[in-house]
Amino acid sequence: DHAARTVTAAREIADRMSRESRDFFAFFDKADQTEKAHLRLEVEKLRRAEADWLQVLVRILDHVYALQQAALRSGKPNVAHQITVFQDACRDAARRVGLIPVTVEPGTPFDSKAHQPLDPNAPLPERPVVAHVAGTGYHFQGRPLRPVVVVLKSAETPAAEPSAAPIGEVGEASPSAASPIPDARATGA
Repeated sequence: DHAARTVTAAREIADRMSRESRDFFAFFDKADQTEKAHLRLEVEKLRRAEADWLQVLVRILDHVYALQQAALRSGKPNVAHQITVFQDACRDAARRVGLIPVTVEPGTPFDSKAHQPLDPNAPLPERPVVAHVAGTGYHFQGRPLRPVVVVLKSAETPAAEPSAAPIGEVGEASPSAASPIPDARATGA
């Protein structure tokens, strides 16, 4: 009789330990799921913030590029040199976070994967080549963010003169109205 009570008590203790163990693991599983959901939310917030500051940085670099182009057209070599040095310093700072400006030399054959015409609705000339760069393209951490915005000419025609403001005047709210910056979240950046 005493042995039967001991076996029953041991079985009850084992069952209780088993229930407590299941409850314990269920609690930690729920806590783990809550933590993972919290971390996913934090990662999404960081990605949104990254996309926002990336768009701001690209717009600033677009303004600096427009300023540098205006300085080159001004005919004042000292001003043009100073603004070019300033642009190089800004681009170097952007490289440190993985934003790489991409440009192309005039006379380069047009590549629809790497270049975007200033007017995407205009028909392409026969054997198009780049006349001049209207807006810098960008890669972010090895991924293309925006293609180089170019003005095209036919390989047989002379180059067109650059306009006074390649993409937008400095001070405009959207310097790249002709080629909006894609949402970094949509490009996977």
